[in-house]
Amino acid sequence: MKGGMQGMLKQVQKMQAEMQRVQSELVNMTVSQEAGGGMIKATANGNKELVSVEIDPQVINAAEKEILEDLVVAAVNKALQAAAKLAEDEMAKVTKGMIPPGLNIPGF
Repeated sequence: MKGGMQGMLKQVQKMQAEMQRVQSELVNMTVSQEAGGGMIKATANGNKELVSVEIDPQVINAAEKEILEDLVVAAVNKALQAAAKLAEDEMAKVTKGMIPPGLNIPGF
């Protein structure tokens, strides 16, 4: 039994090291999402941080400021959701079923 526990401990340590590697790489992975038919584009990284926002010059109109703001919010929210999914997918590659689905562990 002792060998089994040591083997499992080594496997957990290996998984932790791999997860740390993936987490450090997530900052360089990006996802982009659009709103308003592509008029607003938001890009976020795998750390769920907004990296950039692009606004088509055609939609910059002081009279439609609220519409523009709503589109920016929509694009940013989509990008952050995609970044969360990216991080989840990358971590799932590391854990390979070791963490049961639905088990919500922060950082995994």
